[in-house]
Amino acid sequence: MASMGLQVLGIALSVIGWLASILCCALPMWRETAFIGNNIVTAQIIWEGLWMNCVVQSTGQMQCKVYDSMLALPQDLQAARAMVVVAIVLAVLGTLLAVASGKCTNCVEDDTAKAKVMILSGVIFIVAGILILIPISWSANTIIRDFYNPLVTDSQKRDLGSSLYVGWAASALLLLGGGILCCTCPPPGREAILCQTLAPREGVTMGASVAQCLGGRRWRWSCPTPVPV
Repeated sequence: MASMGLQVLGIALSVIGWLASILCCALPMWRETAFIGNNIVTAQIIWEGLWMNCVVQSTGQMQCKVYDSMLALPQDLQAARAMVVVAIVLAVLGTLLAVASGKCTNCVEDDTAKAKVMILSGVIFIVAGILILIPISWSANTIIRDFYNPLVTDSQKRDLGSSLYVGWAASALLLLGGGILCCTCPPPGREAILCQTLAPREGVTMGASVAQCLGGRRWRWSCPTPVPV
């Protein structure tokens, strides 16, 4: 199983990615006013997020309004709402499983079961990272496409918001942390190595040698007992 330090690193990266995904979901900065053409001298900045849009005046005053209807949103923002929320919930589940299966906890006693639960939490974090990456990239593609579309007026063009960069960082952290946690799988051939290193001694079978070495702990594999010569 991976060292405790590697597990702590994977959990820490995943938790930071989870917090960043919450920030990405809450901030209304998925789209911002593009300062081109006549918008260069505009007296206000428009922010558009998943749940509301905000208008910042040149005086510093900001007014935000929650969307009246979800159906009025573009398709990319509608999908982003669902995917980001699901990703946050999955990250919470992955965090609970990772903490429960950590080396410093006793929630799961068997080492093999701990490794499996830790791998499951890593897979959940990877899925959460993908669910964050898809809507972020989709929204960025839509913004860039509309920006270079000559049929879209300058007042309707938007630029990439700060929330998108936070979302990309959150996705990267979740994927990296989940990948590290997936490395907790027991190395292949462990049973064979153990059986080879524990040679039978005078009148003691291989199975007894394994039991003596492990202090009576129960393991899921067993070594063959050699036939006496």
